[in-house]
Amino acid sequence: MKIGYTTGVFDLFHIGHLNIIKKAKKYCDYLIVGVTNDKLAYELKNKKPVIPFKERLEIIRSIKYVDDAIEEKKDDKLLAHKKLKFKIIFKGSDWQNSKKWEIYKKDFKHLGVKVKFLKYTKKTSSTLITGVLNKINK
Repeated sequence: MKIGYTTGVFDLFHIGHLNIIKKAKKYCDYLIVGVTNDKLAYELKNKKPVIPFKERLEIIRSIKYVDDAIEEKKDDKLLAHKKLKFKIIFKGSDWQNSKKWEIYKKDFKHLGVKVKFLKYTKKTSSTLITGVLNKINK
């Protein structure tokens, strides 16, 4: 069985999130989705998610393409691999040429794990939605 893994904050869930999850499921038999907890989300993005962690986790668990959803407490995909033993990891194509993911590609290659970048949905994002909501509230 080919296990796949992807992660995200998944705040203000939108079609871009669904597209990544749906596409990822096409490349594996069993898809695990890591949902970034509130503390780590703040550390990574310097802002607190609008939707609390437990609610975001429940949303992801309810998606038919997701076989398991777990809490992501650390931004360390190699540590996640040790625990989950996935054979393929998915990330949005907007990260494809980043220094961080160039390093991950090399590290995962040595472990026999494929890194698959999936097309990023450009027309929507949680940041964009938050910006629109802030304008409405003013």
